[in-house]
Amino acid sequence: MIGRTSVIAPQIASAMIDLRGLTKVYETPVGPFPALRGIDLQIGAGEFIAVVGKSGSGKSTLINMFTGIDHPTDGEIIVAGTRVRELNEGKMAEWRGRTMGIVFQFFQLLPTLTLAENVMLPMDLARLWTPKERFERACHLLEQVGLVDDARKFPATVSGGQQQRAAIARALANDPAIVVADEPTGNLDTQAAEAIFTLFEKSVADGKTIVMVTHDDELAERAPRTVVLAEGLIVDEIIRNRA
Repeated sequence: MIGRTSVIAPQIASAMIDLRGLTKVYETPVGPFPALRGIDLQIGAGEFIAVVGKSGSGKSTLINMFTGIDHPTDGEIIVAGTRVRELNEGKMAEWRGRTMGIVFQFFQLLPTLTLAENVMLPMDLARLWTPKERFERACHLLEQVGLVDDARKFPATVSGGQQQRAAIARALANDPAIVVADEPTGNLDTQAAEAIFTLFEKSVADGKTIVMVTHDDELAERAPRTVVLAEGLIVDEIIRNRA
């Protein structure tokens, strides 16, 4: 538990992410397993929020719900004004590609594409910018994460930390309103992790909403708001005055 005075976050009138009564129950051989148990959470536009909790607390399940990667058992999910549960698979992919960037815990870079091509892929799928502009933008994003000199390398030829940084560049490819990061600094050294956190802070200053799942309490303490999960419930929220 993070050692700060806890306060309940105020209700956000116009939330970028609005979750109400969010429930997810998995059927297992030994019976139903409630991964999320009636989560209510509102995240405003331009917020930087950290989500923490022990393994199995529901952190990854939570972000899979509002990114549309998985489907809830019950509850309401409204993201950027869209009722996510009403989207079919085709519309979901298009909406996700334009609305949010996702940094997966295990990179999920395509091995047959170079780092630059991996960053360009979301732009290709969303049909944004010209091919020349896509490559230029990919190189710009790779430069921001310290990888521009490796743009033409394949994922297998760079380290795990470099792959993670490339995955972060890819998440920013379409200039999404929301960036969701699942353990984004887990495979990085201290210097690289600091650079990524600074990039997130800059993105928030530019108006993006950042939701970061992390096991790193020190990193979570630097976010203006932290939500603590345990056994599928929000058990604590911490708001930090940055004035």
